[in-house]
Amino acid sequence: MTGGKVKSATKRLTFTTIERVDFINITSDVEEVVRSSAVREGLCLVNAMHITASVFVNDDESGLHADYRQWLEQLAPFDASPTRYAHNRTGEDNADAHMKRQIMGREVVVAITAGKLDFGPWEQIFYGEFDGRRPKRVLVKVIGE
Repeated sequence: MTGGKVKSATKRLTFTTIERVDFINITSDVEEVVRSSAVREGLCLVNAMHITASVFVNDDESGLHADYRQWLEQLAPFDASPTRYAHNRTGEDNADAHMKRQIMGREVVVAITAGKLDFGPWEQIFYGEFDGRRPKRVLVKVIGE
């Protein structure tokens, strides 16, 4: 930072997916928070506020998203029974969703340069849902000058 006054902005976004597993491009939502913050140079933190959801940066390409679904299902298959996962013996049915979130990550931090998210080629921000069909929040925190 160059010594200007530090600004910050916080917004919580809410998503409710129709499917149990889904990926939503939230780049424009995050860009709007950055724009309204008036931060020109700084950082933007975006994190899922639920332990069965994720935020990640990657390409907005449907084949890649299909590959993610298949790969994640192979690593942590959905099985609501208490047989496969100890977590499901507590009365829950979403152990796989916790594991998928762990793989895909909790948050991303993106630099803000000249008032815009400073992405590499093809980078976009996604909300990943692994136990959906109910409202879940994403925190967007902008800080800088």
